[in-house]
Amino acid sequence: MQSEKQSIYRGDKAVRTFLATILFSGLAYGFYRGIQDNYLAEIIKISEFERGIVEFFREIPGLLLVFILAAMYRFSETKVFKIGTAIMLSGLLGLLLLGSSKVVVILFMVVFSTGEHIVMPIKSSMSLGFAKGDKGGASLGVTSSISHGGNILGYFLVSALFFVFARIGYARDSIVGFRTVFIIAAVLMLLATLIVFTMKDQGKPVRRSRLYINKKYHKFYMLEVFYGARKQIFLTFAPYVLILFYGADTSIIALLLAICAVFGMLLSPAIGILVDKLGYKTIMVADTLILVVVCIMYGFAHRIFPMHIAFIVVCVNFVLDSIISLASMATNVYVRDLSSNREELTATLTTGISVNHLISVLIALLGGYIWKTLGIEVLFSLSAVLGVINSIYAATIKKPAERTMF
Repeated sequence: MQSEKQSIYRGDKAVRTFLATILFSGLAYGFYRGIQDNYLAEIIKISEFERGIVEFFREIPGLLLVFILAAMYRFSETKVFKIGTAIMLSGLLGLLLLGSSKVVVILFMVVFSTGEHIVMPIKSSMSLGFAKGDKGGASLGVTSSISHGGNILGYFLVSALFFVFARIGYARDSIVGFRTVFIIAAVLMLLATLIVFTMKDQGKPVRRSRLYINKKYHKFYMLEVFYGARKQIFLTFAPYVLILFYGADTSIIALLLAICAVFGMLLSPAIGILVDKLGYKTIMVADTLILVVVCIMYGFAHRIFPMHIAFIVVCVNFVLDSIISLASMATNVYVRDLSSNREELTATLTTGISVNHLISVLIALLGGYIWKTLGIEVLFSLSAVLGVINSIYAATIKKPAERTMF
């Protein structure tokens, strides 16, 4: 294992602190994400239409990310990584300590989301920066695998906790289980924050354009639009379909998320290696056939099978979608190959996230309305169409004539 890591990374000791932070923050996120949708549905009483509204506000930090990072242009990537982690901690503490009204919950979900989105592009660019020139995909795969490892333990423990609470007499909508999980998540995120603050700031401040638009990245921007729309439908509404339509409790949702994370941890390194060997274009295009089946079955399973069978089919497809999403790392490697330097890479990834979220916030609102008025069949058929368009567009990508190393 050590020799494998040495073959991927440049030998910088800071990579250990970086990966430890990824592990603990991933574990904290596993606890938080494991209860999020059931907490909104069963404690805060958010309807399917209101769920779209919640997601609209939660995704606003992603839309504004390029401006948020521009305000920190004097900071190194390491310092920005620290700030993002600390903001995630603040969000969890707010959810734990400051009540459960709709406004307060949405506010601190947005705070947590702000930290999460700040960390997102920095985590990718730092992971690529620690890697040797031709090991970018493998490095992203290892980072993703460690994060999923933390998620797995968090999800499984949430599932076990709520199973135990149900056995000793607590109702599925009891606040006790949810508050217990928030305490654990906050403690774990505090550990992640303390660890990352031991990392020394490295490198010069990275100058970040307020909106980095370059003609050579126009296909990347379009891919982010299509991917953002498709992703948002599943991210927002797939768990809510299981909860409101099929009656899944917190233990089941957390268990499904754990299974997704297991596959993520096992398959991320393999997919990263495939990106390096087969090329990002092949990986971007290859997920289309599975995606179409996933979306159609998610929307129409209850019309094809009896409800108890449909529930199992939808659960399987919930997991399959998470596996498909792993292929998104190919886009980061594509941008790395186009970038002239580390600063340009970070700025482009950040702008890509903002482009992604521009469509995401609109889809969040539109998705809730489509579900309410036209049904889940139309909602997930739209997701399938967007996925096909994404892959067709990815097929037009041409590999750069020369690969930039930095």
